[in-house]
Amino acid sequence: MTLFPLIVQFAEHCLVSWPWMIPLFFSGFFLYKTAAAFLLLKPGRGWRALLLIVLSGVTGMVIWVGDNNLLFTFPVFFVVFLACSKGNRTGRLAVTVIFFCLILSVCALLDTYYAHFMHAIGRDSYFFYSNKLIRPVLCGLFYRTVRDRLPGRMPHLSPQLWKLVLFLAVMPLSSLLAVVLLTQNKFDSPALYAASMNLGLAVLPFVFITALTLLYAILVLADHEHLEESEKLSELRAAYYQSLQREETQMRTLRHDLRNHLTAIRGLVAEGESRRAVDYIDQLAGSAAVQGGRRLCANDTANAVLTAKADAMRREGIQAEIAVSLPETLPVDDVDLCALLGNALDNAIEAAVQAPEPWISVRCRAEKGLFMLRVENAALGVPQPELSTSKEDKTAHGFGLPGMREIAERCSGSLETRAEPGKFELIACLPLNG
Repeated sequence: MTLFPLIVQFAEHCLVSWPWMIPLFFSGFFLYKTAAAFLLLKPGRGWRALLLIVLSGVTGMVIWVGDNNLLFTFPVFFVVFLACSKGNRTGRLAVTVIFFCLILSVCALLDTYYAHFMHAIGRDSYFFYSNKLIRPVLCGLFYRTVRDRLPGRMPHLSPQLWKLVLFLAVMPLSSLLAVVLLTQNKFDSPALYAASMNLGLAVLPFVFITALTLLYAILVLADHEHLEESEKLSELRAAYYQSLQREETQMRTLRHDLRNHLTAIRGLVAEGESRRAVDYIDQLAGSAAVQGGRRLCANDTANAVLTAKADAMRREGIQAEIAVSLPETLPVDDVDLCALLGNALDNAIEAAVQAPEPWISVRCRAEKGLFMLRVENAALGVPQPELSTSKEDKTAHGFGLPGMREIAERCSGSLETRAEPGKFELIACLPLNG
């Protein structure tokens, strides 16, 4: 009998307050659309629904300067954000910190200073309703402002840059936690209350602006990274086409001198110099003009990368076995394809040259809706599974594997590495949805 009144009271509360959940839903929706552009969300509607619900709930959280609700919101927000996303851990954590500062700083400003203003003008009864409506309006304006600038996929940054962004994001987070949590006794005296209010008014806008600046910085850094990868691809293509032009020039020269070559060979045969004639033919057959350009696959981007890396293997004295079957077009971004193949082969070359008998085997094909890449190489001893660089300048090398893993995860694929004595193997598999 005692439980029934509680159930009735809860039902009445839901019936009265449920219309005000609609503005919270719109607030969460606009924030979800923005956050989804900076995170690689896990597949499945359940994860996306969970993130949407938490964002909607957090935007409606009552947070003011001196309140401890922030302390309870903090772990829930971080756990859900990290659980609903995948990919680079440092990057996910940095984005989580930034959005936490962005959302909670606005909540603290509204619940502290807007509430204080409404109380000062004698409109306390209007605060509840207007506060519920202001939040979706602000979130909607924010999303509309940044919508055209949002990336179509999670920004790709190097591990060092993600660490830098996370380090910078800790500063506004510390300021937010300090100004909200360390002023819990502000009501004990008018002087402490005034100092706490002034401190929050100075710090909370700084937290909000810093969070916005960091989001913009991520976009700028991602554009810079993409531009660098595009330049690498352009350089590979330029070198490949220059080699084709050289071979075409050599072929024209060979055709022009073909009569002279045949006359020389005939003269050697007529004089009984068969051995010299055979050597002359072998020399002619070994020329680049006769061998012609190498076409390892039909895809121009992959072919440019593979031929450049094949030349590097030959210069390093690495025995290479390359079998690639790719169509002219692939539903994979050219920059991603270049980074995937280029980093895989760069790491393989770096490891193979240290082995007593260097060799590399490359298998790549696209069939049955899958892009499959398998690179095996000789290695000295037992290589590390994550294939960290052996070069002294670790700030500039050795981060190919995290980048490849990020590409595979972003494309809903997988990347695996296997290490055993004297051998390293990398296998990447991407679904081709195009």
